[in-house]
Amino acid sequence: MFQLVVGLGNLGSDYAATRHNIAWLLMDHTPTFGNAVWKSKFKGLYSEATVKGHKFYGLKPQTFMNLSGESVQPLAAFFKIAPSQILVIHDELDIPFGQVHFKMGGGLAGHNGLKSIAACLGTDQFARMRIGIGRPIHGTVANYVLSPFSKDEQGQLPLLLEKLHDPMISCMVDGLNKVGIYNKKNLLA
Repeated sequence: MFQLVVGLGNLGSDYAATRHNIAWLLMDHTPTFGNAVWKSKFKGLYSEATVKGHKFYGLKPQTFMNLSGESVQPLAAFFKIAPSQILVIHDELDIPFGQVHFKMGGGLAGHNGLKSIAACLGTDQFARMRIGIGRPIHGTVANYVLSPFSKDEQGQLPLLLEKLHDPMISCMVDGLNKVGIYNKKNLLA
C-alpha cells in the first residue's frame, strides 16, 4: 500500500492537454482525486482521499516538471512518508500509448521530474506508474512531450483514463504485487 500518490505535470493552459500532463489528466478524471478538495501547500496542490478504508494523500506539484522533488520531499517529510510508500504517476516515452507499467525504483529514463524527485528524496526507491505516450516519429522529444495528443489519441484518451483508474486504485491499496497483470497489456484493446 502507498501513502502518497504524486501526479507529475506542468502548470498553465499551454500544457494542460499535453502528453507530459497525462498524470494530472488521470488524477483530475478519477473519482478518487477528481472530487477531492485540493489545498495549496508544499509548493503543490495536495488532497486527502480514503479508498477501501485506507487514507492516501494526492499531490500535484506546482513547481513545473523539472522541480517536482521540491514539492514531493517536503510533503513526504511533513507527513512522515517513506520514499518506498510513494507512488509517482508519470508519462513514459518507452511505452506505447494505451499501456501502463508499474515498477519500484530503477532508472529514471531521462525523465526530469523523476530525476528531481530522486535527488530531493536522496533515493530512486519509489514506485512508478508509467503511462505510455510512445515516442515521436519526427521531431524532438521535448517538443513531443509538450505537444497535445494526436487526434486519434484524443479520441481514445477518455477511455484510457477510465481504464487506468482500476490499476491505479489496485496499486494504491494492494501494492505492486497485484498490478503486474497490467504490464504490457493494451488497455484499449
